[in-house]
Amino acid sequence: MNDLVRQHTALGDPDLKWLHLLVSEWQLLSDLSFADLVLWVPTRDGTRYVSVAQMRPNTGPTSYQDDMVGHLVPRGRRPLLDAALDEGRIVREGDPEWREEVPVRVESIPVRREGRILGVIARNTNLLTVRTPSRLELTYLQSASDLAQMIAAGSFPFPGQPGDTDVSPRVGDGLIRLDAEGVVQYASPNALSAYHRLGLNADLVGLHLGEATTELAPSRGPVDEAMVKLASGWAPRAAEVEGNDCVVQLRAIPLQPKGNRIGSLVLLRDITEVRHRERELLTKDATIREIHHRVKNNLQTVAALLRLQARRMDSDRGREALNEAVRRVGSIAIVHETLSQNLDERVQFDEIADRVLAMVTDMSPDLVTGRRTGRFGILDAEVATPLAMVLTEVLQNALEHAFLPGTHGRVEVGAVRGGGTGREASGSRLLVTVQDDGRGLPEGFDPRRGGNLGLQIVRTLVEGELGGTFDMVLAAGGGTRVIFDLPLAAEKP
Repeated sequence: MNDLVRQHTALGDPDLKWLHLLVSEWQLLSDLSFADLVLWVPTRDGTRYVSVAQMRPNTGPTSYQDDMVGHLVPRGRRPLLDAALDEGRIVREGDPEWREEVPVRVESIPVRREGRILGVIARNTNLLTVRTPSRLELTYLQSASDLAQMIAAGSFPFPGQPGDTDVSPRVGDGLIRLDAEGVVQYASPNALSAYHRLGLNADLVGLHLGEATTELAPSRGPVDEAMVKLASGWAPRAAEVEGNDCVVQLRAIPLQPKGNRIGSLVLLRDITEVRHRERELLTKDATIREIHHRVKNNLQTVAALLRLQARRMDSDRGREALNEAVRRVGSIAIVHETLSQNLDERVQFDEIADRVLAMVTDMSPDLVTGRRTGRFGILDAEVATPLAMVLTEVLQNALEHAFLPGTHGRVEVGAVRGGGTGREASGSRLLVTVQDDGRGLPEGFDPRRGGNLGLQIVRTLVEGELGGTFDMVLAAGGGTRVIFDLPLAAEKP
């Protein structure tokens, strides 16, 4: 709609914002009318109309099999549009149109904002299945007529009350029509069923909805006047009522077709299952975070015990082996600590990489410095845990073998999200490099076969668990460059 309005019309951003607000709400008008809606806006030169939005009803058959958005029609071809735009009134005159052997009644509703007509809504009703209307259908149609008059007067939709069709109750979920005093004139079967689940033992018709609703809700001190006003339809508001182990969402829409409030519509939906599932998910999320927190604590305890054992070792090789185990356990603990602070099983790996780099280089803070370039971004836990171990092993290997005793050096960790060796840039891959400025690789060294236990762990994790590739090469200017090309979750085998 933005593109069509800006390309073809002279409407400004405030007008476009009003049209968006209207379109976010007009499913209500479509369902109450049992009709298709098409929004036509005059072009910049005033010679044509462009259709910028369309809505089909959930309560009846459509009048348009094709998408009308983007169509241009000249003035004069559709007289009802011209009359509504020029005269600023709802136009219903004219015989039904025939579209593919289907009779369609067409009405035009001007869209007004601050005294100006922005466009026209064409309301198209499929007459093929017309029958004697029921009480429910008559209530729908009368409510639709009131809303149409409010649109033509510029009093609907309500500013500051954007409609969210994904969460707001719809017409079919439950509808109550109130008079000006808040007394129920009509309640649809779904609406009555929802109130019965709240604990109502009588019919709704004739009851003051606000008072009845507050009586059904659990007693919490003084009567909630805001709930009384909402359920009475005095203001365009939404709220939830909980009682009798049931949760009902209410949305009030005041009706003032001629400037004076004549009553209101209350849409409602039973969302008990939705709220129960949300609470279960919150409980599950809290449990998962607590598990990660406890795993982190347990790993840190294991690391502390290994560290104590290392201090009591007489063998230098045994002490170093235990220290390596401490660092491996510590890298996994860092991942679980990060996961314990998140709502999902995904982590911002840049922080983890920085902490792993700091943990390893702290072994020789005066001789070796480290830094990170690029961004790892957010990774799934199943990728983050092995990748943290891989980084730990490679950095540890660089500190042990790249630099001569007593010499200064530097290690750099790089990450490119989206790249890959020999591949076009793709957000589904991660290229990681670890480069030092040390003495380089020994002559004849084969990174795929040689190396200590640490490199064997790296190969197993990168190729087996992460489904990536691993290589070690001489770096330009001296030193060693370790390269991991990893597919992310979508491409992993």
